[in-house]
Amino acid sequence: MPSVWPWVLVAAMKSPLSAVVFAWLLLIVPTGFAVGVPGTQRQAVPLNDDWRFALQPAGTGFSAPGFADDAWEKVTLPHTWNAWDGQDGGNDYVRGDGWYRRAFATESAWAGRRVWLEVDAAGRVAEVWLNGVRLGEHRGAHARFRFDLTPQLVAAGRNVLVLRVNNETNAIIPISGDFTMGGGLYRSVRLLVVDPVHLALNDLGSPGVYLTPQVISADTALVDLKVRLENDSAGAASGRVVARVYDPQGRPVAETAADYTAAAGAGTEVRARLTVPQPQLWQGRPDPALYRVAIEVLRDNRLVDGIEQTLGLRTVRIDPAAGFFLNGRPYAMHGVNRHPQIQDKGYALSEADHRRDYELIQEIGATTVRLAHYQHDAFEYALCDQLGLLVWAEVGFVNEGLPDDPVSVEAAAQQLRELIRQNYNHPAIFCWGIGNETRDRTAALLQKLQTVAKEEDPSRPTTYASNHGHKDVRSTAADLLAFNRYHGWYASHGAFGGLGAWLDEERRLFPARRVAMSEYGAGASVYQQEQQPALVIDPDGRWHPEQWQARFHENAWLDLSQRPYLWATYIWAMFDFASDARSEGDLDGVNDKGLVTHDRAIRKDAFYWFKSNWTTAPMVYITSRRDTVRFAAKTEVKVYSNADTVELRLNGVSLGEKTSTDRRFVWPEAELKPGPNIVSVVARQGGRLVASDSCCWQLTTGEPHRLPVAPPKPAN
Repeated sequence: MPSVWPWVLVAAMKSPLSAVVFAWLLLIVPTGFAVGVPGTQRQAVPLNDDWRFALQPAGTGFSAPGFADDAWEKVTLPHTWNAWDGQDGGNDYVRGDGWYRRAFATESAWAGRRVWLEVDAAGRVAEVWLNGVRLGEHRGAHARFRFDLTPQLVAAGRNVLVLRVNNETNAIIPISGDFTMGGGLYRSVRLLVVDPVHLALNDLGSPGVYLTPQVISADTALVDLKVRLENDSAGAASGRVVARVYDPQGRPVAETAADYTAAAGAGTEVRARLTVPQPQLWQGRPDPALYRVAIEVLRDNRLVDGIEQTLGLRTVRIDPAAGFFLNGRPYAMHGVNRHPQIQDKGYALSEADHRRDYELIQEIGATTVRLAHYQHDAFEYALCDQLGLLVWAEVGFVNEGLPDDPVSVEAAAQQLRELIRQNYNHPAIFCWGIGNETRDRTAALLQKLQTVAKEEDPSRPTTYASNHGHKDVRSTAADLLAFNRYHGWYASHGAFGGLGAWLDEERRLFPARRVAMSEYGAGASVYQQEQQPALVIDPDGRWHPEQWQARFHENAWLDLSQRPYLWATYIWAMFDFASDARSEGDLDGVNDKGLVTHDRAIRKDAFYWFKSNWTTAPMVYITSRRDTVRFAAKTEVKVYSNADTVELRLNGVSLGEKTSTDRRFVWPEAELKPGPNIVSVVARQGGRLVASDSCCWQLTTGEPHRLPVAPPKPAN
């Protein structure tokens, strides 16, 4: 539950009473739903269990209430039908219709209320029926959507809900991309039961509440409040909207109210301003201070609806020469890209899966994440709020667009509106991405998305991830610019080691641009080892030694870290991810540029290179540790560490202590003995031992070889 569990952690640290209250909320509020205000009529009913599923083309009677679905597979959400075939290569994963059926019973307490269906995502097009009546469809794979079930609801008895989900290629962005576009109900589903007068549920999946900090000083923060309401009752309604602000310690610190009137069957909007005294700033990872804002809707002095939203008070400024500023101070923005999918699960991730990934992102020392290449689960954005990770949130405009098709253009615009409205209140989000590596003839569509973003949220900048040349017109589509560059990996991007010079040329040509690095990376198999791989590599080939990726990232980071004008840098990617069209390295169907393997079992060497540069807790790591069988007695030993000095010991004998200016400690010609060799290192800070590491290498006779060794194929 994206807006719930971080509060439990914060409250537990700062207020025992608050912790008890929020722990209770954890038990009653379903996954993915914003916290409701106690005492309101709002109720959330989880619908993740007891679904019947069939992978079938559109057929006669599947949507009928009486259709016999006993033979269909019983599934629990989140669910995708491409968990395995979307990661095994061949670009032949199933893309078609998946049918989901579930029955539920109404409750007597729902009488006189409205019942809505809320779906957190369905890839890519979803068509909805209740009791045999088609309610409509939602187009787009990654956003929350809702349907009002009330007109077709059986007031006392059994109701049958049916969704047809289709993930075929169509005119809806993303039309194509270097990732598997899995089908299914791969996030949570629930019913929302609300009073006829309620916060807007027909507002493209938004919470109906928009919080915009306007002025932030040491003494005061002024926050504009916009609340959208809907009146589904038979008569006009009037009342008040009340907003109360609670500081990070759970204390009430501000309150405001505004009156409303709404005609029968109509919506309305109220605006007010909140004044927060002595604001505690949201400071990123060092101190992600979060406020809570409780919104109450009263009708005739009766509380009828309400939710809670997070509020983070912070300012962002991006300078073309000095980079990123958070709350007026320079802030180092080094981070990673993430696709939210895992081996054998595809997109159907649990909250535990997300937490584990973010534990690794925290471990490496990232301060920012780019959530590519589409809208992610609301849980992720809320988690980043709580962890202090600044977020580049992105609409799914990748590669192709259809600028001459008005339906396609409007569908793209709607996806951006959904992204912004549904996630507007997350302080972690500092920019909206409007496109990535778009093809020719897409400048007009980018401009359309830029206009939409500014209409929806003028408070945040937009950005674009470009793989084009310095002077391409698409590079000026957004407020900010970032580049995807893979020098040495893809020949078209230039030679190994050329990244710094390329960025300097960009800076020379366009010194006023605000530029970042949105992608840089290289593939690696943890099963393929080569001590001194050639500088030129085949990115589409079957040989992706782990050492090549590590060397690429060493070189790239040393270049990037010396260019303070970059407002952020993002590794591609944090984790290996499914891309069924690929066959490279030791894997079919997987992009292997991750710093961590697809199953999250192994951190690659390059992971520790960045950890040594981005973290301060003492660490030391021996590279090439998985090259366990050696054929030459003399070998390089390379170590990553953030400590002052590192001492190498080989079979218990010290080979000396070294210092380093760049986090790499190298002994070029350590000599192994025949048989097993214990390689160990100790790191010292200020003369004190602070970290250690060890591994075992076997020196053997025979001819060196580099045959790929593949991991076992996942079972399906």
